[in-house]
Amino acid sequence: MARNVRRTWDGPPYDAVMADAGDRALRTARELARRMGVERHDVLVVLGTGLSAMVELLGTPDITIPIDTLPYFPRYSVRGHEPRGHSLVIAGRRILVFAGRCHLYEGLDPRDVVHPVRTGIAAGCTTVVLTAAVGAVRTDLSAGDVVAVADQLNLTGTSPLQGADYVDMVGAYSHELRKAAVATPGVGPLSTGVYAQVRGPQFETPAEIAALRTMGADVVGMSMALETIAARRDGADVLGLAVVTNAAAGSSPSDSDVAAIAQASTDAAPSVAAVVRHVITSLP
Repeated sequence: MARNVRRTWDGPPYDAVMADAGDRALRTARELARRMGVERHDVLVVLGTGLSAMVELLGTPDITIPIDTLPYFPRYSVRGHEPRGHSLVIAGRRILVFAGRCHLYEGLDPRDVVHPVRTGIAAGCTTVVLTAAVGAVRTDLSAGDVVAVADQLNLTGTSPLQGADYVDMVGAYSHELRKAAVATPGVGPLSTGVYAQVRGPQFETPAEIAALRTMGADVVGMSMALETIAARRDGADVLGLAVVTNAAAGSSPSDSDVAAIAQASTDAAPSVAAVVRHVITSLP
């Protein structure tokens, strides 16, 4: 399909904008490889709120570098999200771990938010594991539960894509990766569910939680959906792991204290790490 749609003002065509985003990811990936001394990686793991230290549970990194100094990389401003990239080997595969992420609510352009994920894919990763702290929408979920994401609701009102850059989002989250995650020995039972991304940074009202429940959401967060769109656009398989840190607004009890949320996520890190290691070990 020809992509010749132009902006309504005198700017670059939409396809040029997306080509530029891909070019920036490739340039960043090349610099990442140079600094790490690693030609390519196989799996990208993005750590969400409270999970930055989880890299130690995955294994011992061979290399660690600051990633917010890489070209085109956004600046990390949210507490608990470390701008560090780690490289390690699990089951013979080279794993790239980003110990944090940026969010739309930090005032970033959606393309900047997903730039780290696109960089990982440009670095060779064909599998992307996204982790995130979430609030429960489904009433049977509680703090510490890990949900393997089966589908998503992008309620941010935006997309990292522009123009006629159509991406099929059916099966956006890999069935095979999710099947492996649910089968992790000693962890579980792991729930599966629908992840809803809202813009944030405010937490949801009871009325909004009720609306999300009606829409079919099981958990809600402020990341992951845009990253998944970008990852699918670039051809990677995606596993989403949502760590429940608090009950939904309007539930009893409900806790939206930021420190408590981060701690609940940290407490669940061993389970999340076990799932990630099992999934990577199960890759064909």
